[in-house]
Amino acid sequence: MHVLLVIGGGAVLLGLFLLFGRLWGGTAPDFALAAKLFIPVWALVALANLWVGVTRAGYSVKQELPILVIVFTVPAALAGVALWRVGR
Repeated sequence: MHVLLVIGGGAVLLGLFLLFGRLWGGTAPDFALAAKLFIPVWALVALANLWVGVTRAGYSVKQELPILVIVFTVPAALAGVALWRVGR
């Protein structure tokens, strides 16, 4: 359940990035820049989620790495789809 909540939070954060890209610039390059900026920010959030899982929840890094991959990949793939749609 926690994984789904984190992925949902990533989708919401991506939506906010894209919304601000649209509001501040309104052009395709600004929209694409917002999606590109989202990916490293989301990587930091996903790594923070791993850190909390290891230090607070008591999981090992080996147990948390597959979760990190899932949690990072789904919202990053959504950002990639947004970039692809803007590039068309």
